[in-house]
Amino acid sequence: MWTIIQEKFKNHPAQEKVIRLLLERGFQINAKGRVVSGGIEIPHTQIANEIEVDRRVVDATCETISNNEKLMQIFQNVRTLPFLRDVAPLLGLGVIIIAPDNAARKGLLGAVATAVSEHGVTIRQAVSDDPYLTENPQLTIITEGKVSGDLLDSLTRIKGVKSVTVY
Repeated sequence: MWTIIQEKFKNHPAQEKVIRLLLERGFQINAKGRVVSGGIEIPHTQIANEIEVDRRVVDATCETISNNEKLMQIFQNVRTLPFLRDVAPLLGLGVIIIAPDNAARKGLLGAVATAVSEHGVTIRQAVSDDPYLTENPQLTIITEGKVSGDLLDSLTRIKGVKSVTVY
């Protein structure tokens, strides 16, 4: 997917900023070439202001997407995920944020999930940032209840873990 997008927008850095925002927020492009979240339309001026580009850049990006069948398939079907990281403490849930030494390393999520499970902790949510979309990708684990020091210790010993933050 990312290669298709990069190829289409490689000479248009401002439009690439629009693409990144659309993907990060899970916004879709509807049949009319408008940015939407489900059935809610998001004004192009608001998107432009958010990423500090001219509204016409957003218009042009949406037009390019609308005129490309492959891109439309992607942007009509991308979805938003209710990410619990910032509200987890308010809900009595634990948060583990893992910074990998190499985001492309295979097996990190599995090793973390195994360690969490071995300590008798239930995972409510696991979100891994896409290294193509995020400069410093992280793995965020939302747990049922707080995280023990023993679990924290186990996580720091996993190959590929650069740092662990718990809150």
